[in-house]
Amino acid sequence: MIVLNGGSSSGKSGIARCLQAVLPDPWLAFGVDGLIQAMPASMRASDAGIEFGPDGGVLVGAEFRALEAAWIEGIAAMARAGARVIVDEVFLGGAASQQRWQKALGGLQVLWVGVRCESAVAAGREVARGDRVTGMAASQADAVHESVFYDVEVDTTHAEAMECARVIAALSGDGRRGCPLVPVPTHAPPRSGPRGPSSG
Repeated sequence: MIVLNGGSSSGKSGIARCLQAVLPDPWLAFGVDGLIQAMPASMRASDAGIEFGPDGGVLVGAEFRALEAAWIEGIAAMARAGARVIVDEVFLGGAASQQRWQKALGGLQVLWVGVRCESAVAAGREVARGDRVTGMAASQADAVHESVFYDVEVDTTHAEAMECARVIAALSGDGRRGCPLVPVPTHAPPRSGPRGPSSG
């Protein structure tokens, strides 16, 4: 299983599609955007659901968390049943968000990937795509990586999605469970280091 974490407009979805193209076996791709789109419209403007502030901030409520937990467990069940899965996520809570996934994915082989992008570049992409609240990319660019542990990081500021996908694909079978957040140049192998927490 591969978990991609990065802020809005960092390039995660493009990397996920490229991974599906370069990995030798069929992989399913799921993203938090798909989860939000699957929810009733009423939950996208509710204190209990998910709200997008005018400054790009994102607030989530109890009903969203309940559905998110079920979604995470469902993806974990598919992985345990033998499906190869790529997850495109935004860890709004930093380490706490990762811990929710770690708890659900206990016992599974997971490659944790940080997808970085300079905030100014991500903000430019946000404007170009036209389907995001202005400010979301800048507010998430660094916050989603706070205290998160990765096996490898890629940076889409200058690297293309396919280039990043090939770096990730080369590591997809190593089975490591998460090492401290260490920035890794796109063309270099990840540095080794002590393992991070395996559950939260």
